[in-house]
Amino acid sequence: MNPIYTRRLTGAGMWSGRIAKGKRLRLTDLLGGGNVGMLLYNAAERQERYNMPDTLKGQHIFYLRAPYCLHSDMGRLLASITAETAGWHDTVCGHSDARLVAEKYGVKDFQMARNDWQRNARDAFLIELAKWGLGKKDLVPNINWFSKVVADEEGRLSFVPDHAAPGGLVELRFELDTLVVLNICQHPLDPRPEYRSNEVLLEVFDGPAAQVTDASLTVRPENLRAWENNETYHLLQQS
Repeated sequence: MNPIYTRRLTGAGMWSGRIAKGKRLRLTDLLGGGNVGMLLYNAAERQERYNMPDTLKGQHIFYLRAPYCLHSDMGRLLASITAETAGWHDTVCGHSDARLVAEKYGVKDFQMARNDWQRNARDAFLIELAKWGLGKKDLVPNINWFSKVVADEEGRLSFVPDHAAPGGLVELRFELDTLVVLNICQHPLDPRPEYRSNEVLLEVFDGPAAQVTDASLTVRPENLRAWENNETYHLLQQS
């Protein structure tokens, strides 16, 4: 299918937009080794948002992959992972802030470097959130697509370099009308000594809504129950 919308994000670019139920969002890591930080909110009721603990414990997982789902804090599904190539996507490590970026890479602000300045993910999230009437209180643990972290015997987390190959993709099907907020700043645990520019292709496609036999709903019974909550929610929204 041809996309109904495309956007190429470069450097440490950021984006936000409302994506309707049933539509697909495809993210392609064009250079490899990239990271896409993402936050999700119910577009109609933004106090409902992506919930990392419920997403992980409800599906008995530590990391994200197809065909698992992204749960909200209201017991519903925001989106399902319909396709992906990396096999492991982090959602426990959060995002970088200005102090972390300065400590790792030095200070390189807009006045010094213009479009090559070194953004951090927290400020990028806050800039996009402000466009929708949201702010610091609405920051929650985010997803880091294409990034992998592993734990040692003491539980210390470390980043796995070069986990995602060039051309790797993630595709989400939205189960609610969803506000998507993202940026392509580096993962906070990325050990590479240089501030790395990223390049990601964002595409949105039309598509049918999920059916009860869908792999994302049958992989765990908690997903089917959350989807049934979605169905009730949509039924009561109809005039």
